[in-house]
Amino acid sequence: MPSMSFIERDGTRRTVDAPIGLSVLEIAHKHGIDIEGACEGSLACSTCHVIVDPDWYARLSQASEDEEDMLDLAFGLEKTSRLGCQIVMSPALDGLVVRLPAGVRNAQFG
Repeated sequence: MPSMSFIERDGTRRTVDAPIGLSVLEIAHKHGIDIEGACEGSLACSTCHVIVDPDWYARLSQASEDEEDMLDLAFGLEKTSRLGCQIVMSPALDGLVVRLPAGVRNAQFG
């Protein structure tokens, strides 16, 4: 099974199983990683914001215009920022590394 690593806010690296077809948000929730995902992956908030390791960023499909709009609301936006609900695991992403931002901003829900 593919795996991926989360760099948590305290710097801890957690490598977890990452089933093909699940989003990074779903994988995080499955393993108790602290990503909110307030809109449950419906692309209506930015609370599943992750920062993709630069070595992996180019391997991802391009962000949609809707994702870019939501990312504009994210706290701590970086060049390799993406929404975890929009990154779906595939065999090509085995070993993916993402970092959680220092905080989240939930402008959509409150």
